[in-house]
Amino acid sequence: MSDISAFDEQAILVHVNFSQHHNSEDLSELRLLVSSAGVNAVQEVTTSRSAPDAKFFVGSGKAQEIADLVANTGATLVIFNHALSPAQTRNVERICLARVIDRTTLILDIFAQRARTFEGKLQVELAQLQHLASRLVRGWDSLDRQKGGIGLRGPGETQLETDRRLLRERVKALQGRLAKLEKQRQQGRRARQRAEVPVVSVVGYTNAGKSTLFNRITRADVYAADQLFATLDPTLRKLPLKGVGEIILADTVGFIRHLPHNLVAAFKSTLQETRDADLQLHVVDLADVRRDDNMQQVSAVLEEIDANHILQLVVYNKIDLLGQPARIEYNEFNQPLAVYLSAHSGEGVELLLQAIAQLLSERYIDIVVSLPPQQGIWRARFHQQHCIMQEQFDDDGYCQLTLRLSESLWQRCLKQSNGVLENCVVSAPVI
Repeated sequence: MSDISAFDEQAILVHVNFSQHHNSEDLSELRLLVSSAGVNAVQEVTTSRSAPDAKFFVGSGKAQEIADLVANTGATLVIFNHALSPAQTRNVERICLARVIDRTTLILDIFAQRARTFEGKLQVELAQLQHLASRLVRGWDSLDRQKGGIGLRGPGETQLETDRRLLRERVKALQGRLAKLEKQRQQGRRARQRAEVPVVSVVGYTNAGKSTLFNRITRADVYAADQLFATLDPTLRKLPLKGVGEIILADTVGFIRHLPHNLVAAFKSTLQETRDADLQLHVVDLADVRRDDNMQQVSAVLEEIDANHILQLVVYNKIDLLGQPARIEYNEFNQPLAVYLSAHSGEGVELLLQAIAQLLSERYIDIVVSLPPQQGIWRARFHQQHCIMQEQFDDDGYCQLTLRLSESLWQRCLKQSNGVLENCVVSAPVI
């Protein structure tokens, strides 16, 4: 697949409004996409229509205007902020004498640039090939075409048919490799489920600050930048949470309007982390005027991947840009609904951890255990789980611990101790 960032390309941007209201936000998002792809936008063309033109999408007159701009500016690329049919793409290319790509192709190309892991590269290539499948056109005019008559018969299939066959074979091979990787992911998920380790998935619109927040919480070094789709490959990190124990925090790819369906299908295994999560952190750019619409777009994608039933905590990020204080917003049952914070400055991050712990724990229980000297390993484990509220030692070396932890964590510890902890309990609530 071609990488448009490898060329110093000049592009004409085309945006069509299909309503009475000028949707400048969509145009600004196109500018961000183009910038993320490493392309220089030299001119913008906007128009309004009630419906797309069947031949050129924008109408013959506007298509000629675009062609004139291409000739005058020396642009080599025309980028539509819409999904074009293969026929519309070819028709605009013929009149403009320049390469034409639509929004889907642009997003796929950005993903191709961002992919770093082996699985991510396979997923992007699969999505690109599936998108290309309907856009293969006859580009050959040699004697290998099928013809009638003696001496005019080709090798049995046209070059176009050969290309399609090779494409199908490559798609099948990619799907096979991704299926094997999906089995490996399933094994990892089953291991986490057996250990009852909660998974918290970070989701949200692209460039909302997910990776910055992820790095702030986990002290990881995931690449974060002020650009669309800075993160593509998912990252999982363990995080000790007071009163809950260890959790898994998963940073995922950002969503966007009109996310290509081929891309959603190709990233099925990656997005499985979101579907199987115990809690979703929906990160929202509070300073973005489109935040309400962005939240709706994220909800639509979550519904598409069957992940809209997961418990969700909204995280309003970038309060530092608006001068708002960090705070937790509760519902009528005193459960956290939203957290206002700044991932950049760190203000409000402790409130977020507090809200996560409250949501992951059905209820806290207080337990007092008296550990003999030979069971010091359990004292160390409770320290690792950050659930010790108070501890003291007696003259015989016994360590009395006052614990505050979730029911699920306590049951997990009882199971792992094979009855040792049950004999050490001094006082505990009835569960």
